[in-house]
Amino acid sequence: MTHRSIEVPADLDGDRADRTIAVVLGVSRSTARSIIDAGDATIGGNPVDASDRLHAGDIIDTVMPSFEIQIQADETVEFGIAYEDASVIIVDKPVGLVVHPGSGRTKRTLAHGLLARFPELEGVGQKDRWGIVHRLDRDTSGLLVVARTDDAYAALTDMMRSRSIRRRYLTLVRGVFTNTIGTIDAPIGRDVTNRTRMRVGHDGRPAVTHYRRLATWEHGDVSLLSVVLETGRTHQIRVHMRAIDHPILGDPAYGRTGIKGDPGRPWLHARQLTFDHPVSGETIDVVSPLPTDLIDSLATLGEPDSGDLADVNGEDL
Repeated sequence: MTHRSIEVPADLDGDRADRTIAVVLGVSRSTARSIIDAGDATIGGNPVDASDRLHAGDIIDTVMPSFEIQIQADETVEFGIAYEDASVIIVDKPVGLVVHPGSGRTKRTLAHGLLARFPELEGVGQKDRWGIVHRLDRDTSGLLVVARTDDAYAALTDMMRSRSIRRRYLTLVRGVFTNTIGTIDAPIGRDVTNRTRMRVGHDGRPAVTHYRRLATWEHGDVSLLSVVLETGRTHQIRVHMRAIDHPILGDPAYGRTGIKGDPGRPWLHARQLTFDHPVSGETIDVVSPLPTDLIDSLATLGEPDSGDLADVNGEDL
């Protein structure tokens, strides 16, 4: 048995205790519940219930089973680096790569690959997700930020919590938008009928998504959007687009698959990260090229009926 103290990260603020412990410790949900049921998860000496809603910054004292995961550096994990300096790394994540160990995945994650390429990350931030400030879904490509030092990690997690890191995505959705800009302000929570999915509901956590229409294909009944996250809830863009009847192409959970333009995965790319450097204060603004599968998807649609694809070719809108 091993005693560990873990801090609830900003991107899990408001989640259930069993899910939070599972994610942060890199164990299954059932193992997390076993830890809780045994009284081996406490906050300030008080036992935690599985259904308790935790808050960013809460410190949970746990007793880990003997089989806890210890990640090892893995040089075979492939990913791109869009920017790096002594304090910050910006990863360009390929589709299909899981960000860190969790339920169902204990090997060949981005966390393993980062440790191989940047061994100094060990000890920065959360155990077994060393340096990682926020996540992307396995089938979402694009940019995410990693802290290289303790000071950078503290600053970047604070910036994420205060919503001062600008995260912009490109997504292709069903339907033709008549408005050029819009905001979706709708709380998101766990779907009680399917625990792997999220849903919009009054009992969820606040979630705000801003979007701008870039191009539309009336003949294909699809639109290309630039999306900016104000909050960072699990599956936020996918859930919000579904909620306004414009689901993301290729999304098997919330959208439709097998239609023209479907790239074989959710058409969602973390295009741009903009923030003030945690040490120098200078503005860091990084753009990720659209991956080949999404470029090929647009090519199947041809020229848009309205708007253009300037942003795909590098223009920042």
